[in-house]
Amino acid sequence: MAKALARYAALSGYVDVSRKLNIDPMQLMRAAQLDPKSLDLQDRWIPAASVTRLLEMSARASGHPDFALLLAEQRLLSALGPLSMSFREQPDARTALTMLIRLQHMYNESLFMEVIEKGGLATITVSVDPGEPTPVRQSVELAVAVVRQLLGSILGERWHPVSVTFTHPKPTYDTTHKRLFEAPIKFSGDYNGLVVYTSDLDQPNRYADPGMVSYAEKLLASQVDHSPTAEARVRELIELLLPTGRCSIDQVARSLGVDRRTVHRWLTKAGVTFTQVLDATRADLAERMVASDRHSFTEISEMLAFSTPSSFSRWFSVQFGVSPRQWRKQTRPADSDYRDRPDAEDGAIE
Repeated sequence: MAKALARYAALSGYVDVSRKLNIDPMQLMRAAQLDPKSLDLQDRWIPAASVTRLLEMSARASGHPDFALLLAEQRLLSALGPLSMSFREQPDARTALTMLIRLQHMYNESLFMEVIEKGGLATITVSVDPGEPTPVRQSVELAVAVVRQLLGSILGERWHPVSVTFTHPKPTYDTTHKRLFEAPIKFSGDYNGLVVYTSDLDQPNRYADPGMVSYAEKLLASQVDHSPTAEARVRELIELLLPTGRCSIDQVARSLGVDRRTVHRWLTKAGVTFTQVLDATRADLAERMVASDRHSFTEISEMLAFSTPSSFSRWFSVQFGVSPRQWRKQTRPADSDYRDRPDAEDGAIE
């Protein structure tokens, strides 16, 4: 089975929180094998294990065991992507929560939630499985905090859960936990999650706009089937692996937690080969990189895993009908400052 993916939106607010705590977000993201330049691509899918590792590293580097909760406080409802509008317009919290659980694969494949009702109380359990053995404390706290905030967005600012439970030990200080959850908190418990009154879940959503319900449902329906396909998973990993020089079908298969035959089978079903996906991804990256002045041609050839700049130039000319130098001139004809840069046109690139 392929390893779980999550959206970059899971890291919404990460840079701001990191800088406030005096740690380098870019360095930590690269250490977790994530691309800092892609943070703005909120709907892009990335390995959930990388997000999990990043949160754990950030908590250690900052000396803040409450790092994930500080991140949760920066979270907006829009981080749910296509689900956000439909969630807010549900008639009550129970319906919204049911929808959130049913469609959780749309925003984080490593997250699993369940609701157990008994005696007028509903226990909402949360678990995180990134697909590889790694600590998940920060990811769990982030997930539970987000559930609390999502319910609060429907039930109002004065609402708070009956109790909150975590399986991990109590941190040195729990001031942020108390402020965010506003409920008794138990550590070293039997599950991760929170308890709410079932009557709260059935309270009408006074923020819902009846006129928006139909539109929100149509918007959501158009997105339900847009979870990442096998081809999209492979393409994302190719983008991540190309600059490392380790972009092969074997490495992609290992990253997905399967063997190369499984990757071949997935792509064959989609009507493409690994080489075709690799070439298409490389061409898309090359087109954008060459048009930009951020990197020299030599740097681009290295980032796209070509052995020499000249081999990159020959490949680019075959793909686009012009040399990298000509393409850059065509796309940036009036940028005199750029043209004067000494590394703008490498001599090895014709």
